[in-house]
Amino acid sequence: MVQDALAQAGYPDRVLVACSGGPDSLALAAVAAYFARRGHVDGHAVAVGAVVVDHQLQPGSAEVAARTAETLAELGLNPVLVRAVDVASSGVGPEAAARDARHAALEAAAAEWDAAAILLGHTMDDQAEQVLLGLARGSGTRSLAGMRPVRGKLLRPFLGLRRADTLEICRAEELDPWHDPSNADPTFARSRTRVEVMPMLEEKLGPGVAESLARTAAILQLDADYLEEAANNTFAQLAERTGTDISLPEAALNELAPAIRFRVIAKAAADVGGQQPSYQRLLAAEALLRRKGSAGPVELAGGVSVYRLSLAQLLDEPGGEAERGGSGVPRGSARCGKLVFRLQKPTRF
Repeated sequence: MVQDALAQAGYPDRVLVACSGGPDSLALAAVAAYFARRGHVDGHAVAVGAVVVDHQLQPGSAEVAARTAETLAELGLNPVLVRAVDVASSGVGPEAAARDARHAALEAAAAEWDAAAILLGHTMDDQAEQVLLGLARGSGTRSLAGMRPVRGKLLRPFLGLRRADTLEICRAEELDPWHDPSNADPTFARSRTRVEVMPMLEEKLGPGVAESLARTAAILQLDADYLEEAANNTFAQLAERTGTDISLPEAALNELAPAIRFRVIAKAAADVGGQQPSYQRLLAAEALLRRKGSAGPVELAGGVSVYRLSLAQLLDEPGGEAERGGSGVPRGSARCGKLVFRLQKPTRF
């Protein structure tokens, strides 16, 4: 599987394995070490190193990172980098904050060593949990598509393996993996899904639930990719820029299939500097298309306002009469019949 992943990535000549010391990533490191000792994959030269990220969230985390680094060096990986990170309280939740800090450290380590790929040890069980969590949140296609096997520099060659398989690899290689206590901590939704929900589903529905959820993710990845490409092309065709504002013509939006229309609206919000809107906020913004005259603003995540501006409102604005062009039409009237997206400047006191 590692061989296939590297082939899919174009046979990078330098690869880093992200390893926490847990069974999944340690098993991945052991498999990758085989190619490190050979020095090539399918005849393509490759050097394999590793990076251990210490999140500093648990007592003794530095010792765990040091032991893991020692094991990785014994496997033959070189270099072995250890990076300690500070997990910021950014309001996105502890798991998401830790993931953001970890990915930033991995990208920095890859840049430092000029590695073209980073191997991650996520398994089929992780993918199944991801899909279940997306279902629980009421997420859309992209979230339910789970983790991608290849995303930029990130490669996940073990998405076809069960967690039990990685434990078996560790036993076969006589490795003693570290078991993160947070994986059984009911405080975290992912841990509850792993320890309680998945076993219950396997018991009540029969074996094969993880495989079915992972297969669902693979199918939805194809759908999500198609919809994303269609939305990107449509947004590029429709978006009109006036300063930092973006306008989308209502007539063209109304002709779009809803799946594309919602994505185009979300892209406009992101393009002016906002965040991915929630589904409820997208519904509110899309509802402006069915309003007459001026409507809005609808506030979206990240400080973005979207509104429909009518010709009558432009005439009533201060300076509206003075700003008429030679035809007697306000200069801003080009925005009429369009949704306008604007990033609001923060108020200073």
